[in-house]
Amino acid sequence: MASDRDVLPAWIKPSHYTVSLHDLEFGAKFTYHGTVTINTNIKKDDGFNEIVLNSHQLNIDSAELKTGDAVRSAKVVSYDEKRQRVTLDYGEQIEYSGEATLTLKFQGTINNVMAGFYRSKYKPKGNVPASVAKDDEFHYMFSTQFESCDARRAFPCFDEPNLKATFDVEIEIPKDQVALSNMPEKEIKESKKDGFHTVVFERSPIMSTYLLAWAIGDFEYVEAFTKRKYNGKSIPVRVYTTRGLKEQGNFALENCHQIVDYFSEVFQIDYPLPKVDLLAVHEFSHGAMENWGLITYRTTAVLFDPKTSADSYRNRVAYVVAHELAHQWFGNLVTMDWWSELWLNEGFATWVGWFAIDHLYPEWNVWGQFVTESVQTAFQLDALRFSHPIEVPVYDGLEVDQIFDHISYLKGSSVIRMLSSHLGEKVFLQGVADYLKAHQYSNATTNDLWSALSKASGQDVNSFMDNWIRKIGFPVVTVAEEPGQIGLRQQRFLLAGDAKPEEDETVWWIPLGLHSGASASEASLHKTNALTQKEDTIRDVDDSFYQVNKNLTGFYRTNYPAERLKKLGEARQSLTVQDKIGLVGDAYANAVAGYGSTPGLLALIERFQDEKEYLVWSQILTNLGNVRNVFSGVEDISDALKKYALKLVTPAVEQVGWNFKAGEGFLVGQLRAQLIVSAGLLGHKGTVNEALRRFDLYISGKDKSAINPSLRKGVFSIAIKERGESAFRAIQNEYLTTTSIDGKEICLQALGRVQIPELAQEFLSFIFSDKVAMQDKHSGTIALSSNAKVRIEVWKFVRNNWDSHVHPTLSGNMVVLERFLRFGLNKFADEKVADEIAAFFKDKDTRGYNKGLDVIDDTIRSHAKYRTRDENVVREWLQANGYAQ
Repeated sequence: MASDRDVLPAWIKPSHYTVSLHDLEFGAKFTYHGTVTINTNIKKDDGFNEIVLNSHQLNIDSAELKTGDAVRSAKVVSYDEKRQRVTLDYGEQIEYSGEATLTLKFQGTINNVMAGFYRSKYKPKGNVPASVAKDDEFHYMFSTQFESCDARRAFPCFDEPNLKATFDVEIEIPKDQVALSNMPEKEIKESKKDGFHTVVFERSPIMSTYLLAWAIGDFEYVEAFTKRKYNGKSIPVRVYTTRGLKEQGNFALENCHQIVDYFSEVFQIDYPLPKVDLLAVHEFSHGAMENWGLITYRTTAVLFDPKTSADSYRNRVAYVVAHELAHQWFGNLVTMDWWSELWLNEGFATWVGWFAIDHLYPEWNVWGQFVTESVQTAFQLDALRFSHPIEVPVYDGLEVDQIFDHISYLKGSSVIRMLSSHLGEKVFLQGVADYLKAHQYSNATTNDLWSALSKASGQDVNSFMDNWIRKIGFPVVTVAEEPGQIGLRQQRFLLAGDAKPEEDETVWWIPLGLHSGASASEASLHKTNALTQKEDTIRDVDDSFYQVNKNLTGFYRTNYPAERLKKLGEARQSLTVQDKIGLVGDAYANAVAGYGSTPGLLALIERFQDEKEYLVWSQILTNLGNVRNVFSGVEDISDALKKYALKLVTPAVEQVGWNFKAGEGFLVGQLRAQLIVSAGLLGHKGTVNEALRRFDLYISGKDKSAINPSLRKGVFSIAIKERGESAFRAIQNEYLTTTSIDGKEICLQALGRVQIPELAQEFLSFIFSDKVAMQDKHSGTIALSSNAKVRIEVWKFVRNNWDSHVHPTLSGNMVVLERFLRFGLNKFADEKVADEIAAFFKDKDTRGYNKGLDVIDDTIRSHAKYRTRDENVVREWLQANGYAQ
């Protein structure tokens, strides 16, 4: 057994499960009974007296083992809560090898923490069957979330990804409700209980426990069929919702059947199951979960109403549907061998999800979006000392939840994009198809993928990718100019800018993407394609114009000399959207770390007043917002930066206007929404006045069409900032009464714009009431933490209410707790606050969110260091350029 991980004994392996659930209690207790029969294979020469498997928060009533003709019952059943295991002691030495059957009868609870077999509350539309579980205020649906290690919360099992098996599932439910699972319904059996029957599902293919799923509720669906034929017929594709919402599944449905066909062609393997179901779940800890054949989603990631949804959610739904469908091959058909290689699932599904959306919606500039969202967000986390390698050791299943993060998903996908760009898309996808064919229905490692890609490309992929996957961090390439040539030096990039020699030993293979020429429009690719040592000199570079890392395909920062940065800013009209995003993002990151300067960044951004592209504005406003954030405690600089920002956005917001025109591109609408919220919060008079006029018409009920759905966040945020308590009450009421699928998220984001401590505390108390679903508790906190006026109130609330509210409410699901803390506390730039947070958590058991605390600490201290270092030069530049006295 590998000593670097805590796994179940290797001498017993499952091959098939029959899971039977019955006596579900639809009233106050939410209990259920179950029987699981596990066909196993035992190989133990010296005999055994006990069997260990995974179980968490279940009561096992009996455990019968059948070996050949002998049947034994466990004498003692003991639980190890910390390791989430159960030991079945048979009280005698059993000498047996071969096939054996383990039958366990157990009881569990359908919990409310979004893990295992759980319940989600919702307010129904239409007439609800009498059998649907309900309390005074809400109705409930039941569903599962087993990744990474929560199948063991629903039934006793061998809950590790490489212990694959087939599954038969049967569930006893009221006749007027619907049951779903990975496979289609096989038959209905009558139940002894009046008004109930048992739904039996077809046998699943061989798969990991974390991909098993079932759901029960008052469901209805919309349906389409794939255009391609599979085994001679089209596959049914359905989006299931609770009653009254199914029409909002049509957009996801339309994407889904096209993407199933597209991936079947791209991966050269037909989609392997007889159906694809997408289920909208009212409370959901992540965005979605790729259960084979029954993919579950939070409602805002799968439902879209063209009349009432903000247009940004159209993009979200399309992408999340594609990401989860990619997993049906990459993750489900071929599964990582152990959680340390989670990135194989998530990094690839992220990249290929965007790849599919680019195929369906070329006008969305998907790779520009990828660069500003995925790449820049990955940089942010990976620039911390407390980052981790893409492939990270995981000791046991309980550690893995913390690596479902921006490194596994976003750095993983960024590195895959870099590799695909280097090998060429066609060659890369051929290698992926070969990998999937070689390992289908089994498990694989990172090296298996590299081998397939090496064979397809004729290049030694492992040699240049190994450090990207197994070493922490990423490089910054610093450029030095001499006539006709440039010097390049790579070093590890840290946000704090203080990499010690022992932290800077990695030599990355860096694809240079170097273009040079007489001008930006005439530049062509340089023959030198990679930097493979710490320092190198590249000759024959036309210094009239040159650019490193074209389209930001390489996962690294570039640090240009100040004069070159200025020239690139002047040539911006000839740069691609990705180039501009990279230029701004790198200038910002280098300023924070001290490789570049904040005045250099401000001078560069100032040139972008005439920018037309939403994705570039998104990058500019994010980075400028961060700078303003860091200096928010320095009054004169804060005021001057506000003036600077207002001057920057004024021409753009005045040009883009308020009205959505017929036939207007998706990205133009996104730009309007972004500029209105930014200009309004900066106090741009015309924007504020128009926002308040529309707000009054909307809230009074005189004209509900006064606010375009895509502008609700902007208008609500501006109203709360300008009007205070009266707007706060109005939007709180909007939150409680909205029927729009994205309405609650939008209201929470706006409520976080309050300006006084008392309202911030009231809002936090509201977040922790049962009025706000567990899945949404971080949404309002993100807005509060980005709000310099009341940011400190989040920390005060956490500190003062840790034992009474925060920990008891969120700790049932560590993913939710860690996310709440990391988003709520990482925006400070004050060492004193970092010290307070560290002292507060020093004596607490932080397992499950300790990595999040490391991220908070490192981020705050890096920003504090940046503020101290750059305060004077920023002040001087702002004074010299007329923004400050």
